[in-house]
Amino acid sequence: MSRLHLHPETHLVSRIGWLRAAVLGANDGIVSTASLIVGVAASAAATSEVLVAGTAGLVAGAMSMAAGEYVSVSSQADTERADLARESAELASQPDFERAELAQIYVDRGLSPDLAAQVADQLMARDALAAHARDELGISEIVTARPIQAALTSAATFAVGAALPLALVLLLPPGRLVLGVALASLVFLALLGAVGARAGGAPILRAMLRVTFWGALAMAATAAIGAAFGTVVG
Repeated sequence: MSRLHLHPETHLVSRIGWLRAAVLGANDGIVSTASLIVGVAASAAATSEVLVAGTAGLVAGAMSMAAGEYVSVSSQADTERADLARESAELASQPDFERAELAQIYVDRGLSPDLAAQVADQLMARDALAAHARDELGISEIVTARPIQAALTSAATFAVGAALPLALVLLLPPGRLVLGVALASLVFLALLGAVGARAGGAPILRAMLRVTFWGALAMAATAAIGAAFGTVVG
């Protein structure tokens, strides 16, 4: 058995499809629901009204995330299928040109023309469309679009993220709701940034600062609007 079989590698890029949707969903769930709760609570609304608003935000947000991810990733998948169909037709109608095109890609990457031609010949003999999809179009199994996976992941993680600040509405007294939800949500966002960065192999501190900054900005804006609205109504 070769050393490659004894030492298999797992690359983090294989997680990019579900990880992006998961982090996006959870981040949006925390930020949007916490901002909604903070804004409504800052307007001096009753706890029951804050709870209803937060629950509605959770349901609507999860459905919106699922629909948005499905539509956007489906568009990407449609584009990939169209490119593959066009490439398949070109391989059937002008195989010599496509072989030369693939060889030139390998030359541009540093292979000699003779070696590039040999590599192109062998890869096309095995699976011409797969070779062109990977090296010409940049489409591979690892990063290919998966609409259903993205939609379900985003909806589920949005709901989980939104449930965190929503639960605080039941636990905190009305007088401490705005500050308590804001601070706790920033902690949730920092943890999410750390988890997402760790799963993706990215710098943890940078991810934590990034998500907490935008979360704090969103909650500050909605708190200001809620307080102004409450003053006017009152």
